[in-house]
Amino acid sequence: MKLLHIDSSVLGPHSVSRQVSAAIVDRLRQATPNLEIVYRDLASTPLAHLSGLHLAAAQGAAPDAALREDLTAGQAMLDEFLEADIVVVGAPMYNFTIPSQLKAWIDRIVVRGKTFKYGAQGPEGLAGNKRVILAISRGGFYGAGTPAAVGEHLETYLRWVFGFIGVTNPEFIFADGIQVGPEHREKALAGALLAATNLRAA
Repeated sequence: MKLLHIDSSVLGPHSVSRQVSAAIVDRLRQATPNLEIVYRDLASTPLAHLSGLHLAAAQGAAPDAALREDLTAGQAMLDEFLEADIVVVGAPMYNFTIPSQLKAWIDRIVVRGKTFKYGAQGPEGLAGNKRVILAISRGGFYGAGTPAAVGEHLETYLRWVFGFIGVTNPEFIFADGIQVGPEHREKALAGALLAATNLRAA
């Protein structure tokens, strides 16, 4: 069984989402003998954001020489995603949505003919055989019914984009309000780490 572990926070060891995603992976490693793990740190080794040259290459144009290395990296990340049985993503909220580094990765895995296709009934996801677990950290409170819920574009986006490629039941572990104060940060982190240790086995 293969697990793909993705981190996207720019905060290194100070990141809550990184601590929680690591705890999730540790839990699954202990529960699953011979689990093969591939790790990608999108902050330390970021992909380029999509450009017209990327889209032209996808349509069959000869890629610009400067783009070839990035295209190779993007293909490797798509292959890793396709081969994974479990995907664990650390995703902090930056300005109400996902980090741009994570968006660049998503742009490489949402690929027509690979993870979705269009048919007579509209789009159809092709990656529904994966278990996807997301470690979410947010500075404030954005849950349903909160005043800031309308500004939540992290969880909602991830639910939609993974659903679009067929993952209709992603699992979420939340650490909310981590910027409210030190005591609440520790409480939120402790709760998220506990939830990680209580995850069902793969």
